[in-house]
Amino acid sequence: MTHDSRPVFAANWKMFKGPRATREFLDEFLVRYQPAVDRRVVFFPPSISVEAFLFAASARPDITVGVQDVHAEGEGAHTGAISASMAVEAGASWSLAGHSERRREFGDDDALVARKVRQILQSGLAPIVCVGETLEEREAGDLTGVLARQVGAVLAAVETAGHADLTWAYEPVWAIGTGRTASPDDAAEAHQIVRSAIATRAGDVTAEQAAILYGGSVKPNNIDSLMEAPGVNGVLVGGASLHAGDFAAICGCRLG
Repeated sequence: MTHDSRPVFAANWKMFKGPRATREFLDEFLVRYQPAVDRRVVFFPPSISVEAFLFAASARPDITVGVQDVHAEGEGAHTGAISASMAVEAGASWSLAGHSERRREFGDDDALVARKVRQILQSGLAPIVCVGETLEEREAGDLTGVLARQVGAVLAAVETAGHADLTWAYEPVWAIGTGRTASPDDAAEAHQIVRSAIATRAGDVTAEQAAILYGGSVKPNNIDSLMEAPGVNGVLVGGASLHAGDFAAICGCRLG
């Protein structure tokens, strides 16, 4: 994969917006946000809305779409799951892996996340691997240990050639959906820890080039300061991405 240094603005819609709501959102968003060659915009709608999204956004090749999760196997008797190859066939270009809600609600531990990342890479999808600490882990002073463990598990399971194809997202789990936001200094510290963990396993060059997104209560009123924080290469947005005006403002933030 050719290295792309442009920042990423990603929307994770979680379990919101079926096909009709997806079309309605794009009717407004595509007017509010005009193409910009210096950034990448990625949406992660529910898988049932991917086809509707692609049709509604067909005139905007600057916007790409991904799935929120894939199964760790290529196919099989796994009711309710989708495979990475199915996502590709449906038109997806990206996939999330290891989101904190998947880890907490569905039991996606480090080993399972690593298996899913392997499937994502083998299918040709671009993975965004989510890592982050809970409030309890943070208060226990285990920020470095948690991030190093989560990053290391994925890199140990992925062939060396795939290390440079990984995009990372740091999620301060204590800030997701709580209204609390890590300060730019908090984000910069955590991103440096993630980058150091990548360097340990994949080398300095891969670590320096790695895109690391911040995800945790990102809003129009804090996007500029977050994007100015050292080592922040974009954002993974939850709640604010459900509102066309808010996410257009986030995607259109100033850079540099």
